[in-house]
Amino acid sequence: MEIKNSIALVTGANRGIGRRFVTELQRRGAAKIYAATRRPQDLDLPGVVAIQLDVTDDASVAAAATAADDVTLLINNAGVSTFARLTDGAMPDIRKEMETNYFGTLRMVRAFAPVLAAGGGGAVLNVLSVMAWMGYEHSNSYSASKAAAWALTNGIRLELAGQGTQVTGLAMASVDTDMMATIDTDKTDPELIARRALDGLQDRALEVLADEQTAAWKARLGDDPALLYPQVATIRQGGPQITYDHAG
Repeated sequence: MEIKNSIALVTGANRGIGRRFVTELQRRGAAKIYAATRRPQDLDLPGVVAIQLDVTDDASVAAAATAADDVTLLINNAGVSTFARLTDGAMPDIRKEMETNYFGTLRMVRAFAPVLAAGGGGAVLNVLSVMAWMGYEHSNSYSASKAAAWALTNGIRLELAGQGTQVTGLAMASVDTDMMATIDTDKTDPELIARRALDGLQDRALEVLADEQTAAWKARLGDDPALLYPQVATIRQGGPQITYDHAG
């Protein structure tokens, strides 16, 4: 996937990682960039085509696909976190995260897959999270939505291979954006995230693990959950992990 002379659409382009994607695409010579946001009138990024988009609305997504019918690179960055817990979080918050982070990405892919095919295949970059692979004291609704988006990414990679569309997943831990402003932890510069993501995309990577924490968690997916979550040891009481072969 060549970034230079590409025609890109970035969702959630008004701030955070999305904004950095726009400026990095410009630096790398993208021919046109559609900066998609709910309120394009507030967008202050020069040299872009501002486009109104609400990824949770079917009609809005369809209109965007009609207006941006020359896109060769789709960056699904728009997302939301309400920090809801699964067991006692507000159901509207949980639904909002799934509607935005999973169904919103799915809507965009379904709407733009024919556009990408018409342009020769192009590429899709889905912004995921290390939270797709880990539980936490809070934000497990967000984790569930990002786990679903990861599965979606793996699925569409296979489904769109026949039309020559590259599908890349980008996962990262905490990033210094408005979404994480209230969380006291080490955070990566969003500019660095955008740069690493586009480096990976251009190198045809199918998955970009943007920081050490994310790479470490991905590498441990096969571990016994008791090793990943020692805080549950008092519940488990040291019972073994049980697996079965096909004959069992």
